[in-house]
Amino acid sequence: MYTAMKILFLFGLLAIVTAPLPVAAQGNDGDEESIRIIEEVMVTARRRDESIQDVPLSITTFTGDQLERIGAADIVAVAQSTPNVTLEVSRGTNTTLTAFIRGVGQQDPVAGFEAGVGIYLDDVYLNRPQAAVLDIYDVNRIEVLRGPQGTLYGRNTIGGAIKYVTNNLPNETRAKVRLSYGTDNQLDAVFTASAPMSDNFRIGGSLARLTRDGFGDNLNIAGVENYNRDIIGGRVSMEWDVTDAFSLRFTGDFVQDDSDPRQGHRLTVGNVSGAPILGSVFDTRSGLNSPTQEVEASGGSLVATWRVNEQFTVKNILAYREDQTSTPIDFDSLPAVDLDVPAIYENEQFSEELQILYENDRLAGIVGIYVLDANAFDTFDVILDQLGNVIGLPGLNANTFGDVDTKSWSIFADFSYDVSDTISVSLGGRYTTDERTSRVLRTTYIGGASPALGGTGIPIAVTSDFFGQSEFKEFTPRASISWQPNETQHLYLTYSEGFKGGGFDPRGQTSAAPDLDGDGTIGANDIFSFMDFAPEFVDSFELGLRSSWMDNRVTTSLAFILSNYTDVQVPGSIGYDSTGDGNNDSFIGVTSNAGDADMTGFEFEGMALLNDNFSFSWAIGYLDAEYNVFIDAFGVNVADDRVFQNTPEWTASGTLSYEQPLNLFGKSGTFAAITSLSYRDNTSQFETRNEFLDQPSYTLWDLSLVWETNDGRWRAGLHGKNLSDEEYKVAGYFFPALGLEGNVTAFYGNPRTVTATVEFSF
Repeated sequence: MYTAMKILFLFGLLAIVTAPLPVAAQGNDGDEESIRIIEEVMVTARRRDESIQDVPLSITTFTGDQLERIGAADIVAVAQSTPNVTLEVSRGTNTTLTAFIRGVGQQDPVAGFEAGVGIYLDDVYLNRPQAAVLDIYDVNRIEVLRGPQGTLYGRNTIGGAIKYVTNNLPNETRAKVRLSYGTDNQLDAVFTASAPMSDNFRIGGSLARLTRDGFGDNLNIAGVENYNRDIIGGRVSMEWDVTDAFSLRFTGDFVQDDSDPRQGHRLTVGNVSGAPILGSVFDTRSGLNSPTQEVEASGGSLVATWRVNEQFTVKNILAYREDQTSTPIDFDSLPAVDLDVPAIYENEQFSEELQILYENDRLAGIVGIYVLDANAFDTFDVILDQLGNVIGLPGLNANTFGDVDTKSWSIFADFSYDVSDTISVSLGGRYTTDERTSRVLRTTYIGGASPALGGTGIPIAVTSDFFGQSEFKEFTPRASISWQPNETQHLYLTYSEGFKGGGFDPRGQTSAAPDLDGDGTIGANDIFSFMDFAPEFVDSFELGLRSSWMDNRVTTSLAFILSNYTDVQVPGSIGYDSTGDGNNDSFIGVTSNAGDADMTGFEFEGMALLNDNFSFSWAIGYLDAEYNVFIDAFGVNVADDRVFQNTPEWTASGTLSYEQPLNLFGKSGTFAAITSLSYRDNTSQFETRNEFLDQPSYTLWDLSLVWETNDGRWRAGLHGKNLSDEEYKVAGYFFPALGLEGNVTAFYGNPRTVTATVEFSF
C-alpha cells in the first residue's frame, strides 16, 4: 500500500547512504591541467540542452561513439548497462521489440495493445513495436528515461521512454565506411556521407547492409537457417537554414528484413510424434515457412524550428510511418501442422506535434500539442491440422482479423523555475484523449490456411464479429523540487503520474463471453465487457541524488523509487474448446485489468576515473515488484501466486576500461581494452511462474579491444560478446494443451560471437 511510512523510509535511507560520502578533493600534484576529468554529458530529456547532472529524473545516456567502441549491434544492447530495464527481441521475430522499465511494459505485439515504454526516433514516437529493434549506425546518442513521461514528450508513456537520436549534419563534407566480419559469417557494411550543397543547405545519409548466417539450422527445410540476419536499411537527412532564425530538417529512413523465420526450441518431447528435444537451442524442425518472413518499415519527418527571439522558440514535428510484417510462426516447431500460426501485421501512423519553448534566466519550459492518428491491423491463422484429423475436421483453422484505429490528442506543459540560486521547482501536466475503435472478425476454416494467408481453406463458421469503440480521457501531473547547494551535488524529489489507455483484445472470441452481468443471458453488454479492457495507471515517487566527487573524477547517480500500479492490463492467451468435446481447438485472448501492485527499489549508477589509464563505470538496479490484488478470470484474488513478467529483482553491470597511447603504422593513436559484466536476476516470462520458460539468473561477459588514431580517421576493433557462451531464454510460448504435441517453445539470446570491425573516415 501507498503509505507515508514508505516515503519517510526512503528519505531516511537516502540520508544514511549519502552521509559518509567523501568531499571532493584536489589532486596532490596541484597541477589542474594534468587532472583527468569526466566529460560533461549533455542531454535533451527536458526538451532543452542541459547537463545530465542537472536533470531531476532518472536517465542513462549512451553516445554513438561509446556504442561503436563496444561493438553494440542494436538498441537491445543498451539494456545490459541500464538498471531496471529489459529490452529483448520478441518471440518469433527478428525486429519486434519487447520493452519493460521498472516493471511496466508490454509483451504482446498484436494490434490493440499500446506500448508501456515509448520508443522515439528523432523525437517521433513509434506507435508499434514491429521494426523497433533499431540497428545502431549514424546515431548521436541513445537516452533511456525511467518512470512515467508525458509532460515533456509527444505521446504519454507510462513506463518510460527511449530516445534514439541520429546525428545532425556537419558544415563540411564528411564520409565514413565501417566494415565488420565475425562469427557465423557475419558481414556488415555501413556507409555514411554528408555534404553542404550551399552555405545554408546540407544533405547526408547512411546505407547499411547487415548479414549473418544462422546460429542454428532448420533441420526440416533445406537452405533455411534459424537466427540468421539479412537486413538492408538506410537513413537520409536534409537540413536547410532558411534564415538565421528559421530552419527545416527532413529525415527519412527505411529497413527491409528478409531474414529466415526465427523459430523456437521445443522444451518437451512431442506427445504424439515422440520428437526429441534437440541438442542445440538454436536448431529447429519447424515445417512452416509460408508466408515468407519479411519486414518492411519506413518513415519520414519534417521538423521546423523558429527561434522567435532569445526567450521563445517554436518547433513543429510532422511525421508519418508505416510497416508491414509477414511471419510464419510455428508454435510446435515440428514438421507436423500441429499448431502453426502464419501472421501478417500492418501498421501506419501520422503524428503532429507543436511545441512552444521558453527560457530565460530563471524560468524555462514547454507547452505542446500532440495529435496521433494510427491504424494497427493484423490477421493470423491458428492451424490445428493434427487435431482436426482426429475430430473429423481436416485442416482445422481459426483465422483472426483485427483492425484497430487509435485517434489521440493531448496538450501538455512543463515549466521549471529557479526559486533561488540553489532551489528550483518544476510543475507539469498533460491532458490526454484516446479514442480506440476496433473490429474483430474470427472465422473457423477447414482445409488449412485462410485465403488472407495464401491458403485455400473453406470457412465453416464465424465465431466473432465484434465492433467496439471507447474513449479514454485523463489528466496526469508531474512535480519536482531540486536543491543544488553547490556545483557538485543535486538532490531532487519528483512525483509523476502515468496513464495508458484501454482498448479491445483483437484475439477475443465473442462466443466465449460469459454472463458477466448476471442477468441469465449473454448479451451485448457481456460481449463488450469480455472484449474490452480499461486504462492502467502508475503513480510514482522518485528521490534522487546526482553528485560529482574528487574534482569531477567520480560521478554518481542514486535514485530511490516508489510506485503504485493500478488497473494493470494483463493480456493473455488460453486454449479454448469451442465444441465442448474436451479438446482445445483454438486459443483466444483474455485481457483483464487484473489488479493493484507496488514497486519499490533503487538505482545506483556511476563512473570513476581510477588513474590516467583506468576507468570504471557501474549500474545497479533493485526492484521489489509485488501484486497486492490480482483478480483472475473466476473473480478470485490470486496475487500471492502472480509475479511481474520481464522484471528481475536485481540488475547490475560493471565496465572496466583501459586506455594507453599507442602508435601503429606510423600514426599516433590510442589503444583501449573495454570489458564488462552484466547480471540479471531470475526472470519470469509471464505473470504465472513457469518451470519451463522462466530464466534463472545469468551473467554476460563482453570484451572489446579497440585502436583508433588521434585524428579520428581510423578505428579498428575486436569485439567479443557473451564470451562465456551463456544460454539464456528471452521469450517463449506455453501451450501444452493446444494441439496434440504439447507445445512449449523458447527463444534465446545470442551465443558467443566475435566480430572484427574497421572504420575509416574521410
